[in-house]
Formats: sequence, C-alpha cells, structure tokens
Amino acid sequence: MSIPADEATISASIGPLSGKQLIAGALFWVMAMYLANVVPTVQVAWVTGILLFTIYLFAFEVVEVDVAAATVMVLLGLTSLLAPFMGLEQGLVDTQHLFDGFSSNAVISIIAVMIIGAGLDKTGLMSKVATFILKVGGTTEARIIPIISATVGIISSFMQNVGAAALFLPVVSRISARSGLPMSRLLMPMGFCAILGGTVTMVGSSPLILLNDLILTSNQALPADQQMDTWSLFSVTPIGLVLVATGIVYFVLAGRFVLPTRKSEGTKAADSREYLQKTYGVQYCMKEMAIPKDSELVGKTLNEVEQANKVRVVAMVRGSNDLAIGPNGVARDVPFETNSAIGVVATLEHCTAFAEKFGLQVRDDFDAFGDALSATKAGIAEVVIPPGSSLIGKSARDVWMRKRYGLSMVALHRSGKTLREGEGIRDLPLQAGDTIIGHVTWDALARLEKDRDFVVVTTEYPHEELRPHKVAAAGVFFAIALFLVLFTDLRLSVALLTGAVGMILSRVLTIEEAYQAVSWKTVFLLASLIPLGLAVETTGTAKWIAEQVLSVVGGAPGWVIQASVAALATFFTLVMSNVGATVLLVPLAVNIAIGVGADPAVFALTVAIATSNSFLIPTHQVNALIMGPAGYGVPDFMKAGGIMTVLFLVVMMLMMGLVF
Repeated sequence: MSIPADEATISASIGPLSGKQLIAGALFWVMAMYLANVVPTVQVAWVTGILLFTIYLFAFEVVEVDVAAATVMVLLGLTSLLAPFMGLEQGLVDTQHLFDGFSSNAVISIIAVMIIGAGLDKTGLMSKVATFILKVGGTTEARIIPIISATVGIISSFMQNVGAAALFLPVVSRISARSGLPMSRLLMPMGFCAILGGTVTMVGSSPLILLNDLILTSNQALPADQQMDTWSLFSVTPIGLVLVATGIVYFVLAGRFVLPTRKSEGTKAADSREYLQKTYGVQYCMKEMAIPKDSELVGKTLNEVEQANKVRVVAMVRGSNDLAIGPNGVARDVPFETNSAIGVVATLEHCTAFAEKFGLQVRDDFDAFGDALSATKAGIAEVVIPPGSSLIGKSARDVWMRKRYGLSMVALHRSGKTLREGEGIRDLPLQAGDTIIGHVTWDALARLEKDRDFVVVTTEYPHEELRPHKVAAAGVFFAIALFLVLFTDLRLSVALLTGAVGMILSRVLTIEEAYQAVSWKTVFLLASLIPLGLAVETTGTAKWIAEQVLSVVGGAPGWVIQASVAALATFFTLVMSNVGATVLLVPLAVNIAIGVGADPAVFALTVAIATSNSFLIPTHQVNALIMGPAGYGVPDFMKAGGIMTVLFLVVMMLMMGLVF
C-alpha cells in the first residue's frame, strides 16, 4: 500500500556530511592527489582516484552502499564522454559493457539462491527444524548450541548467510522460549556459524559466487600461460567445514566466558507479559475504557494524547459495529468520540492515571473487544528491523506504522537499552537491528512475516503454517538445482535458476513473493561494482598496486604474503561490504601472486574466503540482524569476535596450505 505524501516523510539519500566524514574526505583527497603524481599512467591515476572515492563512500557510509556502487558505475560510464578533458584516449570502461554485471553469472546466481531459500521457508520447514533440535538437544546449552550452529552452517552453505540467519531467528526464539536459555547465549553462535557456513560451498556467500567471474575478468589481462581455472562448487568445502567446526568448538569450550547473559535467562516465556518484563523490563496491561460524553478527551486526536500520557490506543469502537483495529484501523489523526470504547495498552500506573485524568470508565472485562483483543486474535510481539529494510532511517511516525502495518509500538530496544512510550520512540529513525515491541493482531503479524522490511521474532502465536503441503515440491526442485550444479556442465546461474523457476511454477512461491525474496540492494551493489573490477584489472592499476606491495613484502615467504592478503581482506570487510572488498582486492591478489610466483587462483580464493571474517564489530548484515533481539552491544562482539577473527585466519591459512 502506498503512503500519501502528506502521511510520510521522504528521506533524502544524502544528508549533510558529519565532521568525521568531511575530515576523512579531505584526507582521501590529499591521498588521491599524492598518488596522481606517482602512478605510471593517467589511466591508473584516474582509476586509483575512483578506488579511493569508492572506499571513502563505503567506509564512512556517506550514502547507502548500493547507491555508492551505482554512483561509481555511472562515473566510469561518464569517462567515455569526458575522456578528452581527463587526458584519456578513451573511457575507463567501454559503455557497451558497463551494465554487463546485471546479466552476469554471479548476479543471476544470487537472485536464484534467494528465491530458492524463500521457497524452502514458505513450506514451514523452520518450525519442524526447531522441534527436531529441541527433541535431540533437550534444554542443555552445551547440546543445543552445536546442533543449532551446525544446522545453520549447512543451510547457509546453499543460501545467503543473512537469509539463513533470518530464517533461524524465529527458530532460536522458539527454542529459547521452550528451553529457558537466554537468546544472548544462542544467537551469537548461530550468527557466527551462519557467516562461517558461507565458506562451505561456492554459492554460500556473495564473494564466492562472484569469484569465478572476477577470475575470468582477470584472465583477460593475463598471458595464456598464466590463465586461471575457475573453482567448482565444492572446491572450498574442506576449508569451510573446518571453519564451521572451529566456530562450534570455540563456543562450546569458551562460550561460558565470551557469551553475555542478558535478563532473559531462565525465562520460559509461557506468558508474554512475564517474558517481556524479564527480557526488556517492559510492564504493560491492557484495559478497555468507555468515553462518556462529558469527557475532556472527546474531540482530541490520538496524536495529542498518547505520548503525553504514555499510553497506546490499539483499538477503538464507535457505535455497535464500527470496530477499528489492525492495519487501516486506528491512526494518530483519529479523534476520540463520545460514547465510544477504546483498548489501551500501558503500564497499570499510566492506565489508571489516564482514566482518572479524562474521567474514563475502566471496564473489568472486554465487552466491546472481547473477541478482537483476545489472546487468540492479538497480543504483544517482537519484530526486528533487518539490514536492507526500506524503513531504516525512517521513524514509526514517518511510515504511520500503526495504520499501515497494524503494529502499535510499545517499546524500542536498541544497543542494550529499552525505550518506552513517552520517550519519543515513534520519532526515532529506525536502525538495522532495532527490536520493536508492539501490540499487533496475529493476522497482521502473519503478513509482517512475509514483509522483507521486518523479521518477526515472535513465533508462539496462533497462525497456520504457510504452505506445508508444498514441502515435497520445494525439496524436489532444490534437489534438481543441486544435481545440475554437481553433475552437469551448465552454468551455475542456469542450474540455480532452474530450481527457482521450478518453485514458482509449482506454486511453492508466487511470482510476487519471488520478487520480494530478492534483496535488490545486494543485486545492484554487486552488478554496479563489476565494472570497477574490470577497470582496475584492464588499466593496469591492480598490477601497479601489486608491484608496490611486493616492493615492501616481496622478500617474505609465500605464506606470509598470502596471510597478509587475508589480513588485508579481513580489514576491508570490516569497513565496507564484503562484495566491495572482494572486487577491489581480487585483482590485487592475483597480481601479487604472479609477482611472487604463487598460484594466483589460490590468492584470489584467499580474498573471497577472508571477506567472511567479519566478527569483530557488528558491520556484517548477520551481526546487525542478531544485535537487537539478543541485546548485544559492540563490546560483546569485540570480546567474542576478536578471538574468532584470529581463529578464522589461523585455521583458514592452515587448511589452504593442506588442501592447495
């Protein structure tokens, strides 16, 4: 449903730059000017400048990453027009091939993987997985963590890791509720192993899917005797499986020391009010109140009353049949009317004060809302804002959350702190990882589960599984796609798209749901950066940078240089997207390997694997996703992720030495 212009605030893509961004921009400009005087050609100078500009946009979040990538792509295209003024004979990238990234094998493969993952989700398999894990693992942390982590690791080896983590977030919530184990003890192992699982196959993460395309691009600039072969689906499997096993063993042995314990410990969550009280410190009650004709509330709007009195009106009935609840039900501009009834959610103290202030009649039972507000129809739910949500940067008031989605915000949990009604929560721009605690009808919550702008954590509510009768069809087409990948010479994109289209034709997914399953932000990010990788390679920029690196570390043993490349990729993926880091560093790694007489394909693979080493700070999409529900802070990631980062590098280098 579209929102009229007078009901929503349209946020600009580019806001005023902060002081840090301005200072960083000045430093990058100085660096670009310096490099322009030391590079061998004008072409290399311009490409180096664009590289620095790209890193600046990514590292300091001047604009969204997909906007930054598209901007860079357009700049490369404009060099064909501006070549005479830039001292170039021709543009840095041929405009006839500028948009080839959108039809590349990597981009189509990622789209297909996302659709296949959504198809498996629609069958209700995750609920069955949760039941199985509880049956096998019981309620013991030492048994549940390995089962959850291993399952997520395997699933994320065949779908995007953030998708696997989003699928398992409700599963972990259900396990936490039934076992009494706090979410903070379960979500970090799950999230880390979802990231690690992306290294098990060549379709598990965007960098690995992209790698073979980058290798083919690099081959265009290499002589015949240095051409690289592409990697097969399971080329990285030994390395990935050991990395996943390392993550599991790490949390089993050291989890008691590195995992935080939040308020939810010991909570069974059989009663949602008790659960929210222990988890977020949120106490609430729900009351039905009648508005007499002489009440001062008559004529006022919800917007004038709610925040000042710290209450939320979730339902309203006027007359005998005019019930307003859920999406398109109650909005902030709705006035209170005489002889009507309202459903109010607030603490007992604020409910009482609100009723006394306006002379409202508090009813002992729900007369007007007996069915609409019953536990079988509505309640309090937890909903997380995932990375990539279109709501990021907008407030609940901007999007009319109660009217549009039927979600009445009671509290907002962010970075370990819970804000409540009356503290301006509806005016705060939403961030990735925010947990919204709100009242919602179960029908509306079921719709939110299908909305890519939300990840619904609450699973213990009355609703039907989406399409359990389609499990067989989903399994068959997933198996067909896997068979084509393993045992035929079809391109990866064609094989995976066969499974994706099969799920649509068999009605596992509708075409609209398939479109919604695709993270178009990821698609545009990846497709827009491919021309930059082409420019870096074909203009000789990668070769020149490699020569400078080799002049510093060229005398070191090969494994030391390879480890340096891995460490550099780890650093880049912490400050920019893993796709961006891969595009920038693979050409560099290839040229470094050629310079020291090593296998360039192995060095390229080193980059693609190392860009999954993103545990130290919550910049990875998976870490941002789990941060809110578990109440993690940055120190929690630094404590647990610091050790994991070192373990990742050590194990990766040992395994690559053994395998290759």
